[in-house]
Amino acid sequence: MFVDSHCHLTFPELLPRLPEIRAAMAEAGVDRALCICTTMEEFESVHALALAHDNFWATVGVHPDTEGLTEPSVGDLVERAARPRVVAIGETGLDYYQMEERKGGRAVADLEWQRERFRTHIRAARQAGKPLVIHTRASSADTIAILKEEGEDGGRASAGGVFHCFTETADVARAALDLGFSISFSGILTFKSAQDLRDVAAFVPLDRLLIETDSPYLAPVPYRGKINNPSYVPFVAKQLAQLRGLTVEEIARHTSANFERLFGLGQS
Repeated sequence: MFVDSHCHLTFPELLPRLPEIRAAMAEAGVDRALCICTTMEEFESVHALALAHDNFWATVGVHPDTEGLTEPSVGDLVERAARPRVVAIGETGLDYYQMEERKGGRAVADLEWQRERFRTHIRAARQAGKPLVIHTRASSADTIAILKEEGEDGGRASAGGVFHCFTETADVARAALDLGFSISFSGILTFKSAQDLRDVAAFVPLDRLLIETDSPYLAPVPYRGKINNPSYVPFVAKQLAQLRGLTVEEIARHTSANFERLFGLGQS
């Protein structure tokens, strides 16, 4: 019924609990999940989950915040993207959040390595024919600009993809939609302070909506502050249903169909 389009099940908060989490998913009606890769070193573990379970899929990519680990080439990403049950490139993108605190006081100009890595992922996605999973934080202008510079315009040659865990403005949402991307909402949508985000979620076209947990982070209300897992994604769907004047079942149906279409999985 429900699909968690973005989770990190290889992270230490979740992997040891995988049997328990899978049981909770089944009870909650969450029948599929996309396991996201954040480093090249992590890829084999993420891929192993997808190979071991017929309701999991995998991505390959390096999170924009990652430093000091393997830097992938286009070829590295394309080779892994061709493996069974790997359906997307990412997560990738840009993250300029709290640079003074988190990036040693560096300026945006000092983060050219992030922008070059992002370009590498975009080029790999186009070559592999797989969609992108985009992470953008405090960097939306550059994220949109680089996508355009690399030829992402929503046309047939574009990779397309999804802006995951969306927290940006309505203008950024419109720009992403204009480029042919989908938009995924997480448990943040349920937070009391997130009215502006709920306003964005209310206008995104139904055929471009996805839901996710980004677990182990960002557990939705009523579990806010606890370790998140894919069985909580129905709470995101419930919030979307209230915003859109639809039933939870309708949101589940639309977001599941969108997941299948975006990642080339056919109809369930």
